[in-house]
Amino acid sequence: MTANGINVAAALSVVAYIVLAPFVGGLLAGIDRRISARMQGRFGPPLLQPFYDVLKLLEKEPVTVNRGQDFYVACCLIFMMVTGALFFAGMSLLLVIFTLTTASVFLVVAAYSSNSPYAQVGAERELLQMMAYEPMVLIAAVGLYLVSGRSFGISDIIGSPAVGVVYLPGIFIGFLFILTIKLRKSPFDLSMSHHAHQELVKGLTTEFSGKTLAILEISHWYENVFLLGFVFLFFANGTPLMAVVGVAVCLIAYFLEVFIDNVNARMKWQFALNSSWIVALVFGATNMMVVYFASVSGWGVQ
Repeated sequence: MTANGINVAAALSVVAYIVLAPFVGGLLAGIDRRISARMQGRFGPPLLQPFYDVLKLLEKEPVTVNRGQDFYVACCLIFMMVTGALFFAGMSLLLVIFTLTTASVFLVVAAYSSNSPYAQVGAERELLQMMAYEPMVLIAAVGLYLVSGRSFGISDIIGSPAVGVVYLPGIFIGFLFILTIKLRKSPFDLSMSHHAHQELVKGLTTEFSGKTLAILEISHWYENVFLLGFVFLFFANGTPLMAVVGVAVCLIAYFLEVFIDNVNARMKWQFALNSSWIVALVFGATNMMVVYFASVSGWGVQ
């Protein structure tokens, strides 16, 4: 493919993500609610209920603690969109991780700006969750770098003949573990919960309402699509077969996270931090070192 062809494909991917990701993310949220309801013996809401909720929030009268709060939440959405746009454009995975972290930081600042004790405790827990999952995310990036011919470029990772999960099973397991944190599922729904059992009311979103809360929900939909795209990287090698396998695994992984959410109670932040670092060390770092020494010795991935 020519350079112009690659640029056109990247531009189309970015446009498709920006336009379609909220619809895909909203449908996933609706499926999540239906599956959770069936697991709990209930019928559940309509599949499109998340869209109805967001539309209702957008119609509410704007009531905010301060203007800065709305600005920070809007920045969170913008950076989340940029994160996915860079990802689906095939840019550097390190740059994608940086923009993802920036989006999370804006969310934390928005919670702190409300001066609510519930929101501030939720913000502190969000920072602890960031400390918990960031090491595993970086290890996953380095692992994909090693098996893709020493490149952080997402387009290079997808185009590499090596199937990442074959060489990085430990890192893949570790990423699925921290994916529970990123999707805000039990037992790691510490800072913000979509359910009524959260002892912090709604955690860092306690003071969010109306359009602000709707923007945050849309941001969450964008993030979910991006995270599943990250899972897809472990299976992509430029062939249609592995593309189909990757999409299937993404759906299975999402169902697994929903299942985990419904069979586990929320744990303390100490458990989230300790378990995530242990998994990152045992599964992630060990797998990464094995791949590295295998590549330099000449009998592994070149």
